[in-house]
Amino acid sequence: MLKKSIIPLFLLVFLVSCKKEAVVTPTPASGSVSVLTQHNDNLRTGLNNQETILTTSNVNPKQFGKIFTLPVDDEVYSQPLVVGDLPAGSGTKTIVLIATVNNSVYEFDGNTGALIWNKNFTEAGMRPPNIDDISNNWTEPYKDFTYNFGIVGTPVIDPVSRTIYFVARSTDGTNFYQYLHAVSIVTGIDVHGSPVIISANVPGTGDGNVNRIVYFDPFRNNQRQGLTLVKGVVYLTYASHADTSPYHGWILGYDRQTLQQIIVYNDTPGGEDGGIWESGMGMAADKDGNLYITTGNGTAGQGAQYPPVISETIVNDPNPDPTDLSNRAESAMKLTPSGSTLKVSSYFTPSNYADLNALDNDYGSMGTLLIPNSNYYFTGGKDGNIYLLNKDAMGGYSASSNRVQQTISINGTMLYQPAYYAGKSNEFVYVWSDEDNLRALPFDRTSNTFSSPQIVSNLSSPAGSIGIVMSASSNGVTDGTGILWASYNTSPQPNHSAGPGILRAFDANDITKELWNSNQNPGDSPGKFAKFSAPTIANGHVYLATFSNQVIVYGLK
Repeated sequence: MLKKSIIPLFLLVFLVSCKKEAVVTPTPASGSVSVLTQHNDNLRTGLNNQETILTTSNVNPKQFGKIFTLPVDDEVYSQPLVVGDLPAGSGTKTIVLIATVNNSVYEFDGNTGALIWNKNFTEAGMRPPNIDDISNNWTEPYKDFTYNFGIVGTPVIDPVSRTIYFVARSTDGTNFYQYLHAVSIVTGIDVHGSPVIISANVPGTGDGNVNRIVYFDPFRNNQRQGLTLVKGVVYLTYASHADTSPYHGWILGYDRQTLQQIIVYNDTPGGEDGGIWESGMGMAADKDGNLYITTGNGTAGQGAQYPPVISETIVNDPNPDPTDLSNRAESAMKLTPSGSTLKVSSYFTPSNYADLNALDNDYGSMGTLLIPNSNYYFTGGKDGNIYLLNKDAMGGYSASSNRVQQTISINGTMLYQPAYYAGKSNEFVYVWSDEDNLRALPFDRTSNTFSSPQIVSNLSSPAGSIGIVMSASSNGVTDGTGILWASYNTSPQPNHSAGPGILRAFDANDITKELWNSNQNPGDSPGKFAKFSAPTIANGHVYLATFSNQVIVYGLK
C-alpha cells in the first residue's frame, strides 16, 4: 500500500499536470525528479527544467562521462523512464524503467544500476514479431527495425497508481497479437484486468474494409509513438510497417483504471493510410484533454483513394472535396474527445498535400510539440517545411495558400525529435535535419512567431543520419544551467543498420558552444545508436538507450 505521506503528493502532481499547461516534471518530496512519459511531458517539449546538478560548467570531458551501464536482453527503441523517490523500506529510491523489443521490461536502481526486477511479456508459446514477418512489393527486406519489434513505443507511467502502461506484441508465426499491459512498478506484475488484447473497428468503405467495416489489423498496424496519458485515458496511436497495405491511422483510448476501451478513432475510414508516427515522439495533449497529431501519406478529404505510391510522379488532387473531415491524412489536427470517438476541432492540410503524398513526403514525419503557455503547435514534414499553427485555428485547407501562423523552410529531411528550452531571456525550439546544421529557432512572444536570426551550429549531421533525437535540461531559468542534448548515428542509413552513435551536449543559450561529446574520451562511447529514443535527463544523470543491448548512464565522475 502507499504510505499516507506519499498519496497526497502524487495526487497533487497528477491534478496539477492536468490543470496547468506549463512544463511540469513531477517532483516528489525530497526533490528527486521523475520523467514519466516520452519527452518529459504531454506538450512533448523534451525539457526537464528542474535539473539542479548538471550545468554548463561541469558537463565537460574532465568531469562528466559514462558512470555505469544497464544491461538488457535486446535493443531499446523506447525512451527510458524515471520515477523519483519511490518508497522502499524505511526510505526511498529512484528507479529507471526500460522496455526492449524482446517484450521485456526492466527496473533498475537509477543511482546504482542494481537490477530490481525484470519480466518478459511475450505471450506463452509465442515470440516477438520480427522483420522476417513483413513482406511487400516495395520494401524487401523490411529494414525499419533491425530484427525484433516487441515493445517499441515508449511506455507511460501513472504516478498515482504506480502503474506503467505499454504495448507488447506476439506472434505464433501465423497470427499476430497486440496487448495493452498495465504493470505495477513495485512488483512487476500485471494489475487486475491486464493485459487486454487490442482490437477495434469503425464503419467505413476504406482500404481493406469487410462489408463496409474497417478493422484494426494487429499485423500491419505499427505502434511506434510513445503512449499518452491524459485525463484518466491511456492513448495508443498507430502507423504501419513499411506502408504494408491495407492500413490506417488509429487512435485508441483506454480507461487507466479498468482498461476498458472507451475511444476509437480512425483517420481514413473512407480512404487509406494516414499513419501516425511522428518519429516516435508521443502524441501531444493539452490540459483539457485535447489531442494534437500530424498524419502521414494517404487520403485527405472525401473522394478517390490514393493507390500505393511507388514512383515520384506528381499527381493532381483526385479528391472532389479535400476539406471533408472524414479522411485526414497529410494533416495536423486538434482532436477533442466526443462520446466514444474523437472529433476534428481544427485542422491544417498543406496546399500541396497531393504532391507530398505522391513523393512520399509525409507531413507527419517529424515529432511535434505544443509551445508551453501559448496557443501554438509546432509541426513539420519530410519536405523540409516547418509550420507553426494556432492550435485552435490551424488554417484548414486552401488550394492557393497555407493559412498558418508561420512557415519556415529548413534544409534536409525532417525525421527527428525537436526539443524546447526557455531561459531567462531566450526561448528556443531546436531542429536538426538530415545533412543540415543544428539550429535554434528563437520564439518571439510579442509576435508569436519564430524570429531571425536563427542560431546555427557549425556541426552538420552526416548523410543518412535519420532520427536525430534531442532533449534539454536546466535549473529553471538560472544562468549556466541550460543544456541541449542530441543523440544520433555517426554512419549513414540507420534504417538499414545498427551503426555507432554519439551523444553531444551544447549550451542551450548558444548552441555554437559544444560542452562535451561521447567521442572525446574512449570510455564514453554509447555503442550502437538507438533510433528515435531520446536521452532522458534526471537527477544529474543522462540515460541513453542503445541498440547494444544496454542503456548507458552518464553523469559526474
